Amino acid sequence: QVQLVESGGGWVQAGGSLRLSCAASGRTFSSFAMGWFRQAAGKEREFVAARSGKTSFASYADSVKGRFTISRDNAKNTVYLQMISLKPEDTAVYYCAANPTIERGLTWDYWGQGTQVNVSS
Repeated sequence: QVQLVESGGGWVQAGGSLRLSCAASGRTFSSFAMGWFRQAAGKEREFVAARSGKTSFASYADSVKGRFTISRDNAKNTVYLQMISLKPEDTAVYYCAANPTIERGLTWDYWGQGTQVNVSS
C-alpha cells in the first residue's frame, strides 16, 4: 500500500508560479513511477506529467510542456511539480499518483486526495 499526500496548492495570479509536493509513504518509493494529474470543474481528470522511478525519464502533457517540471527526491519519498507561467486554464485540483509504470491514462494504482490550484486572470 502507498499513501500519497499533496500540498502546495493555493491562489496565484496569472504568470505566477507554484510548487506542489507529494509525500509518499508505504512501499518502496523508488520502485514506482510518480505522476501528476489534474481535474478542472466540470471536466475529466487529465494527465499532466510523470517521472520514472529510477531513471530521469519524464513525460509531459503538451499543454504544460516548457512551463511545468516534475522532479523527485527518492531519499525524501517526495515528488514535486514546479509550475511557472501559470494560466487561468491551469486552475484545477491536482492529484499525485503512483504506479509501476508511466501511463497516460487514469489506471494508476495509488492516488492522493488532491490539492486545489487557482489561477486568477
